[in-house]
Amino acid sequence: MSQLPNDFALSNLSRRGFLKGVGATSALVLAASWGWQDALAAEKEQKFGADGMPNGWIDDPKVYISIAADGSVTVICNRSEMGQGVRTSLSMVVADELEADWAQVKVQQAPGDEVRFGNQDTDGSRSMRHWYEPMRRCGAAARTMLEQAAAAQWKVPVSECHAQLHKVIHKSTGRELGYGALAAAASALTVPARDSLRLKQPSEFRYIGKEGTKAIDGVDIVNGRAVYGADVHFDGMLFATIARPAVYGGKVRSFDASAAMKVPGVIKVLQIESRPLPSEFQPLGGVAVVASNTWAAIKGREALKIEWDDGPNASYDSIAYRKELEAASLKPGKVVRNTGNIDQAVSAADSTLEASYYLPHLAQSPMEPMVAIARFKDGVCEAWAPSQAPQVTRERIGERLGIPFDNVTFNVTLLGGGFGRKSKPDFVVEAAILAKEFPGKAVRVQWTREDDIHHSYFHTVSAEYLKASLNKDGLPSGWLHRTVAPSITALFAPGMNHEAAFELGMGFTNMAYAIPSVRLENPEAAVHTRVGWYRSVSNIPHGFAIQSFVDELAHKAGQDPLKYQIKLLGPDRQIDPRTLSEEWNYGESPERYPIDTARMRTVLETAAKAAGWGRKLPKGRGLGLAVHYSFVTYVAAVIEVEVKDDGTLIVHKADIAVDCGPQINPERIRSQFEGACVMGLGNAVLGEISFKDGKVQQDNFHMYEVARMSLAPKEVAVHLVTPPGNVPLGGVGEPGVPPIAPALCNAIFAATGKRIRNLPVRYQLQGWQKADA
Repeated sequence: MSQLPNDFALSNLSRRGFLKGVGATSALVLAASWGWQDALAAEKEQKFGADGMPNGWIDDPKVYISIAADGSVTVICNRSEMGQGVRTSLSMVVADELEADWAQVKVQQAPGDEVRFGNQDTDGSRSMRHWYEPMRRCGAAARTMLEQAAAAQWKVPVSECHAQLHKVIHKSTGRELGYGALAAAASALTVPARDSLRLKQPSEFRYIGKEGTKAIDGVDIVNGRAVYGADVHFDGMLFATIARPAVYGGKVRSFDASAAMKVPGVIKVLQIESRPLPSEFQPLGGVAVVASNTWAAIKGREALKIEWDDGPNASYDSIAYRKELEAASLKPGKVVRNTGNIDQAVSAADSTLEASYYLPHLAQSPMEPMVAIARFKDGVCEAWAPSQAPQVTRERIGERLGIPFDNVTFNVTLLGGGFGRKSKPDFVVEAAILAKEFPGKAVRVQWTREDDIHHSYFHTVSAEYLKASLNKDGLPSGWLHRTVAPSITALFAPGMNHEAAFELGMGFTNMAYAIPSVRLENPEAAVHTRVGWYRSVSNIPHGFAIQSFVDELAHKAGQDPLKYQIKLLGPDRQIDPRTLSEEWNYGESPERYPIDTARMRTVLETAAKAAGWGRKLPKGRGLGLAVHYSFVTYVAAVIEVEVKDDGTLIVHKADIAVDCGPQINPERIRSQFEGACVMGLGNAVLGEISFKDGKVQQDNFHMYEVARMSLAPKEVAVHLVTPPGNVPLGGVGEPGVPPIAPALCNAIFAATGKRIRNLPVRYQLQGWQKADA
């Protein structure tokens, strides 16, 4: 298991005013605190004081657990639950070290409060890898304190007492005391020193790494008691929809609300002011219709007559912009990695190969569209929403309403999917703006699916150009790769026309193949719409281009793609990420998280073996493979496809091998990768957001299609690989997406001989149709 960072600490909060919010009967409350040096390295550039320390993040409690007099254990979850199972997984860790009975464990969602709960952004596949060790220690400390309390009551050495399944037992006499009976006495004790704690050995785990632990929210989700954003309701609540500018940077020139006001149930129509570009997380502006019910608000919006000023992006056209990106990819750009001598390698090459790849914009399209509720009175605002970023939401509400930060309370509901879209609080700020117009009334802003698709923070469009100089053995002596894509950083400042280090570090600058000469370049790309985080972010275009190109190189060399991949990886070695590019390694310490080519090779071999790589397949069928390192996790995929004569595509099986380090909740890991596989296929085969005259051309799922059952593999097999040695946890939520598209396209080539370099796939297969059409 991984080592604990040096800045970890535990606190006894039982007498420090932290009982509020976990129940008045809670007798013992412990907090786990983890400073910023390791856990929050990715946020170094966010909100820090003159001393370079993030404001309010040092020596404050971050996550805590409580044990009540009735024995119930409450775990405060500081990350948002959006289907990844973090509320269950974090609670499993605490319960295991605490020796708690799972039936007596419950979870409470933390509100947005960085002073008490630290960084709460649920992104970057880091919730479990950052909080696994602190929560283990927190559980172990509580267990130790309960044992100490029992020993004191029995007047026996603590060494004679041991906790087991929610009670402490005296070994020699068999006496027992339940946790509830001991909690008050334990709360008076000092937290044991970190080095004195006895953590369980893996052989002792009751829940960690085990199958079958009941999901903590499962029953409520199935029976409808779970609270999502749209489930929040108040008597007398108002409902609103907003007509937003169709073009990024557009604004209202004038509007006529007379017809809208005649719609039964419409109460008021008002304008929301646009903010200058770049818009960051602020609302796009527009005209809001507030009504007594959602249907009236929607019909009132339809009746509005609005004249728009489309602004500076009115000419944005996807087809023309693609040509610009592709042209830029063929010219030199900003050099971001340069080893060896690429020019010399090309001039001395036995042969060369070059290829260009293109990926369009994508929309996150979570199943639950954006929704938020806010209430404002006497200078105080409280909001409820499915958010991945509670703290920035709270900050933006305060800024937009002009009220102190402490006058804003933000409550996190369950998320019906997020994929990065709900990291941006524009939709919550909209509700707060409207709530201020109706003091004391709760106002709910409901987005439709069309709103969601038209006004997303889209995954970036990208053009990728690669050229390799080849030796006689078919292996590259030189590697040139240019990536051209609008950057997320353009949300925050003008003139951000190059990808940021964190985007380039996603499978591009940290490419680990053993190639003597490597030159990586990043030409400029201007942004014309909102570009934001999308599940796996820039790993998608980089992984697609590189893994497709490697397959092309293997076939040009007449070599088996699996054997070729292993040759490219070179000897097993651990690479310091800083030797490849700027120091960015998914926010993690490069010493703790080197890039390990042996682990990459192992997942390749595992997936290939499971898929029966090399077996003879019927006509029209093919196997394709790809491997990718992202969010400090190693993933390989082998996909088996069938392409019918009419272009019908059938995905028979996907074998996915995953090395994410220690496996805390295997069932949730498998489900995450199964979902990532389906999402990756949808991205590759169907996904495209296009623009004309600055406007999104897709309206709903009949135009922007996500994967249906007919596209999903008949079988998805996820193979969890246990790495050798003592390695730390990797990410799980995002790493499954990047290898899917290249594995699919490589399989299509193996089945048909047709090479697909541009996504989505459906335009590349003549007569393509869904298998159930």
